[in-house]
Amino acid sequence: MNALDRFSRELSKVLYHVAGASIVFMMLLTCVDVLLRFGVTAYRSTGWGILESVRPIAGTYELVCFMGSVAVAFAMAHTSVEKGHVAVSLLVRLLSRRVQAVIQVITGSFSFILFALISWRSVLYALHLRESGEVSLTLQLPFYPFVFGIAFASAAVCLVLFVDIASGLGKVKVT
Repeated sequence: MNALDRFSRELSKVLYHVAGASIVFMMLLTCVDVLLRFGVTAYRSTGWGILESVRPIAGTYELVCFMGSVAVAFAMAHTSVEKGHVAVSLLVRLLSRRVQAVIQVITGSFSFILFALISWRSVLYALHLRESGEVSLTLQLPFYPFVFGIAFASAAVCLVLFVDIASGLGKVKVT
């Protein structure tokens, strides 16, 4: 089980770095687009000759939306590893360790089912999008690779949750 735990942690770390790179890309793209829009506005109002060929970046909104989906989806596994999600543990802390482990297994199982369903349905939706050939409006980028990314990230969360459930079951048996 240690090998599976190490693998899930490493996978979540890689996905987390991809999510971070996506956020940096969104930030840089937005800043450049805003600066270019400012340049076009300045050119139109003052007639600066040096800004004749400056244009805002086409499809910025689409790219930011796509990268936002990558950032959110790919950060989920790392958040699960680090227990960074919101948890109400005030009452749970008052219970015995065994009962806490049972609650961990139950909530982990429900979370596993939820993310397994998200992953499964995302794969089906991505296949549908690929089959229908649906693309974004401006850049004509296909939607399905990003939906497959969400499915993969949700499957990675399932892996993390599986390890967490197994750990909780070990605590239930030991205590």
